[in-house]
Amino acid sequence: MAQFQEAIQTTNTLPNTLPLPPAVTPRGVAATELRPWGSFTVLEEGRGYKIKRIEVKPGHRLSLQMHHHRSEHWIVVCGTAKVVCGEQEIFLSNNQSTYVPQCTAHRLENPGVIPLVLIEVQNGEYLGEDDIIRFQDDYARVEDKNQ
Repeated sequence: MAQFQEAIQTTNTLPNTLPLPPAVTPRGVAATELRPWGSFTVLEEGRGYKIKRIEVKPGHRLSLQMHHHRSEHWIVVCGTAKVVCGEQEIFLSNNQSTYVPQCTAHRLENPGVIPLVLIEVQNGEYLGEDDIIRFQDDYARVEDKNQ
């Protein structure tokens, strides 16, 4: 048993590996936030990127939105996604993906009967949740600029 524990300690040390520079050292987060359309969990975050697991309830959709400071890659893990990106509308299923460029209006919807699960990889100089410009929203989260 002692040899087994020693082997584990040696494996975890990995003396021949180089440390990652601070700019790419990942920070594990795993914080889930509930939304009216489902939820998202931040899996990992570092300088210039954030990785989320997004779950969208059947028949629900996110707001039609855009971001000034980030682009997004979406990879479907389970279910069917209806994606609006600019003027294009596409459907994605398991193991299919799409790219949402910065400053492009986009929307994610679950037209199916099972939860839609996808992985989102954000890239950009600023990745805060307040970098969302909403154009349309089923849950009345669009700001009225005239007030």
